[in-house]
Order: sequence, then structure tokens, then C-alpha cells
Amino acid sequence: MRTLRISLATILLTLAVPVFAQHHQERQAPHVRPPEHGPAPFHGQVNRNQSHDQRDQHNRDFRDQPGHPNAPHVDNRKQWVGHDTGRDDAHYHLDHPWEHGRFSGGFGPRHQWRLEGGGPNRFWFHNWYWMVAPYDMSYVDGWNWDADDVVIYEDPDHPGWYLAYNTRLGTYVHVQYLG
Repeated sequence: MRTLRISLATILLTLAVPVFAQHHQERQAPHVRPPEHGPAPFHGQVNRNQSHDQRDQHNRDFRDQPGHPNAPHVDNRKQWVGHDTGRDDAHYHLDHPWEHGRFSGGFGPRHQWRLEGGGPNRFWFHNWYWMVAPYDMSYVDGWNWDADDVVIYEDPDHPGWYLAYNTRLGTYVHVQYLG
């Protein structure tokens, strides 16, 4: 009888191992190679004749090509689609830029960080804490807050903000460093 129990337990554990392995594989989707550098400062002209609703990115379709995400993203590791509202964009104005200090952990693709938990209002990696810009909250619906890798870039147009690029999705959002 004891041998039967041990055999049954062994069979059940053997069958369970592929299930755990499959779960792990589902979370580790192929990564998009991150851009070499962040966006250049915006030098274009924002059309001030459009109404606020027409300029509002939440009404904007970011799918510039078939198969591209409807969120700010980077094309061909060069073109930062959606980072074109200029320095005067009120959605990213901070009264006290860098009030929690400046991030010094490294920028660009040689510094990829695995998200370790939290959510858009407060997430962390390597004991550094961040928050997603309120205006960008709708663009992080598919982020895995305890498994995705991100790359941080400096934002040349919006003082106090950084850009977090998700290597799994190929999308980015504005983030503020909390210390």
C-alpha cells in the first residue's frame, strides 16, 4: 500500500512539472530590442489651432502601421512614436521637477531592469521606486508589474520625467522617480 502511494505521488509530481514550466514560459515572451537612445528633443510645431480634444493623446491612434500597438512605442529602435507634444505639454508639467532626486542607476539598453512588484501608482526595481504619469495610465494595461523588463531613458522635453520602455511590448510611458 505504501509503495502504491509513493508511486502515485511520483506520477502526480511528474505530471505537474510541465504545468509549472509552461506557466513560466508564458510569462517570458520574446523581448523587443530596446532603442540605443531616448528621443531627441521635440523641435516641431504643435498645431495650436486644434482644439484641446484633438491634441489629446487619449483620442489619438498610435497605430502608425498594421500590427503596431495603440500606445506610445518605438519604431525600428529609432522613431519614438507619440513623443511629439513638445516642452509645453501641460500633462507632463511638474511644479517641482526631480523633487525626490535624480535617477542615477543608468540609462539606455545596457541597463535593463526587471520589475519587482507594485502597479502604475508605485512600482519598483532594484530598490528604486517609480510612478507612471497620470496621463499615461491607460498605456500600461498589459504590463506585468513583477516580470517585465524596462529600460529607462531621460526625457529631453519634460523636466522631472523619465521614459520607461517595456522590452516585452515595445511601448513606453512617462515615469517619475520616487527615490
